[in-house]
Amino acid sequence: MDRPTIPREGAVTLPARPEALPINPRETALIVVDMQNAYASPGGYLDLAGFDIEGAAGVIQKIGLLVEAARKAGITVVFFQNGWDKDYVEAGGPGSPNWWKSNALKTMRDKPELEGTLLAKGGWDYELVDALKPQPGDILIQKPRYSAFYNTNLDSVLRARGIKNLAYCGIATNVCVESTLRDGYHLEYFSVLLEDACHQAGPREMHDAAVFNVEKFFGWVSNTADFCGTVSQAPPNT
Repeated sequence: MDRPTIPREGAVTLPARPEALPINPRETALIVVDMQNAYASPGGYLDLAGFDIEGAAGVIQKIGLLVEAARKAGITVVFFQNGWDKDYVEAGGPGSPNWWKSNALKTMRDKPELEGTLLAKGGWDYELVDALKPQPGDILIQKPRYSAFYNTNLDSVLRARGIKNLAYCGIATNVCVESTLRDGYHLEYFSVLLEDACHQAGPREMHDAAVFNVEKFFGWVSNTADFCGTVSQAPPNT
């Protein structure tokens, strides 16, 4: 039996797994997850906590290409910053699982000299990396938990623009990226993971497991070259 096709008026076809995905750039957003100094820069939270950030530089370059191609194609670019107010009220206290599971909060408890420096709004750690700064027309949303849909206006922002497709890149593949993508699936968004533009701050097997989950259960998987090449072919005003 032939596979059913996903209807998309004015769409271009993105090579993807498990099947090609038709996307209309005007109905698509590029979701750039947590490309902050905390996660991608030497001296940031992940580096101080002992996580591997070696692959982050390459991901920054890939995302730069994606952002440029998206802007040219009329795709909405949405940047996210993960963290909390300087007093960490938004992080929750001991009554919140976030207090127990956030590695940033645990690192500051283990190293009191870092108190107030990790993922605090207004600090260097919280800021987006210099190579990936929003431009006029882009959207910047702050988020207090892994998923960008939790306690933010993301869903309303996307629906107000008629967006149906979400293309994901950023850090970390199996935490904030996958958490957001899963929530998007349950909100009826067609989601594609751009696997070479996501950094996993840990064993490669964790990245591969997240990619497997997306491909088999929650969306589609593609890459930077295919995404940029495909959206560049879209006719104007589609």
